[in-house]
Amino acid sequence: MAGTGCYRSCLDFFCFFFVLRQKRKIVKPIFSTMQSFIIKTLIIAAAVVLASYFLPGVAVDRFTTALLVALVLSLLNFFVKPILVLLTLPITIITMGLFLFVVNALIIVLAGKLVTGFRVSSIGWALLFSLLLSFFTYILEVIIEPDYKKK
Repeated sequence: MAGTGCYRSCLDFFCFFFVLRQKRKIVKPIFSTMQSFIIKTLIIAAAVVLASYFLPGVAVDRFTTALLVALVLSLLNFFVKPILVLLTLPITIITMGLFLFVVNALIIVLAGKLVTGFRVSSIGWALLFSLLLSFFTYILEVIIEPDYKKK
């Protein structure tokens, strides 16, 4: 499990965006595409830290490691996941799409192998981590309400 500094950084991140959200009610900034990508990456990194806090089989050393995990997951989801989905299409059809959970878990295990400071004990923990990561990402996006989602 990560040190308390990692969770403190996540709390600071959350408080910063909560204050930003309150200020945005008065002045609405316009986010560019790059700013949207950075905000989405920070949201995923915060979700990685939160999910690793609740799961003992997943550990993140620092918030910077969580940022790197968010970037690696984005790249793996963009390049590797479509290939895995295509290769596992028959079993995905037979299981009515439930096998995609296993594909997501494999992507997370692969990210755990690529990023030092991010450890996943087993594919079972990776499966639970992917579910929690999706849940926390959704919750943080709802709380932060970035303007790029309102287009």
